[in-house]
Amino acid sequence: MQAGLVLLCLAYVLSQFFRAFLAVLTAVLERDIGARPEDLADASGLWFLAFAAMQLPVGWLLDRVGPRRTASTLLLLGGGGGAAVFALASAPAHISAAMFLIGIGCSPVLMGSYYIFAREYPPARFATLAALMLGMGSVGNLVASYPTALAVEWIGWRGALWTLSALSAAVGLGIWMTVRDPARHEGGGGGSVLTLLKLPVMWTILPMMFVCYAPSGAVRGLWIGPYLRDVFGQDTTQIGTATLIMGCAMIAGTLCFGPLDRMLGTRKWVIFAGNLGGALAMLALVAVIDHSVAASVILIAVAGFMGGTFAPMIAHGRAFVPPHLVGRGVTLMNLFGIGGVGLMQFASGRMHQSFAGGADPTAPYAAIFLFFGLALLLGTAIYLFSRDSLD
Repeated sequence: MQAGLVLLCLAYVLSQFFRAFLAVLTAVLERDIGARPEDLADASGLWFLAFAAMQLPVGWLLDRVGPRRTASTLLLLGGGGGAAVFALASAPAHISAAMFLIGIGCSPVLMGSYYIFAREYPPARFATLAALMLGMGSVGNLVASYPTALAVEWIGWRGALWTLSALSAAVGLGIWMTVRDPARHEGGGGGSVLTLLKLPVMWTILPMMFVCYAPSGAVRGLWIGPYLRDVFGQDTTQIGTATLIMGCAMIAGTLCFGPLDRMLGTRKWVIFAGNLGGALAMLALVAVIDHSVAASVILIAVAGFMGGTFAPMIAHGRAFVPPHLVGRGVTLMNLFGIGGVGLMQFASGRMHQSFAGGADPTAPYAAIFLFFGLALLLGTAIYLFSRDSLD
């Protein structure tokens, strides 16, 4: 199992990379194939929506056939094949198709490891283990920053994508060879995702899950690049440095928030404080939208740090899921988390299209960051009525 978890972690590094690397490629893709920021927003949104839509079948597959075949097959075909389509792209639509395929390929890798944690380890350790996997996998977020900018300069973006295609296929084969499926849970009755949605306790958790990752995921995944370019005139290398800073903050937040529930004896208030802080950081960014690049990068990094509540959020929902539905439970939470990023990324693309082209280059980004901040505030307000749990 140790080698299998290492390969699943490496697969999650790829997943984190693919959701974040478009921010660094903004300028070269616009130059080479005419992909505008709103085109890349759609492509990024398709990655998240494909990832989210796969969570229900992935949850069923984890409970029925296990993580080994589920993760290896989808990563090999979707991740490796999608990256190859991206490398061959000659129009924005090709990038959207490629990102859709890559989203499918990445959809089972984190939940596969979470399924193993839920089956093989004590429930009280789930949040810490989940955060550790999330933090280690977030190295992909760092690789999708300054190192990607360097790779684009050295071998071009097409060469970088061909390399990623081969690496995705190799990791998929490695998962097939090394992961051991946990023993299936016997008994416990039937049920489905609808069974979980009928639980009133989930109604205050899922809205928070829907918005908690959207600001950090969408900004790091795309908007940090166009924003710093259009408002402050930053080039690809400078944007790569800024995304590296945000990526480090996101990893630090994930590793910090993961064990806090056991340290402080509460899961609910750890999550509440983190998301309230993230909302305030986004609103503060609107207030200083063009004051200085340093202030903006610091606030974006703060928002990324506060987005580290993703793993505790999944642990909070998983605590109320029957053991025989644990695969569908964790993937339902992930569906809401990743689906929220995808839908809000589409909305932010429409906002950019509506406000771009005017005399004020800050207008599109002020609208986008305000939207993210207010959505996070609303989710936090609903979450106030949730029930705490450390089970």
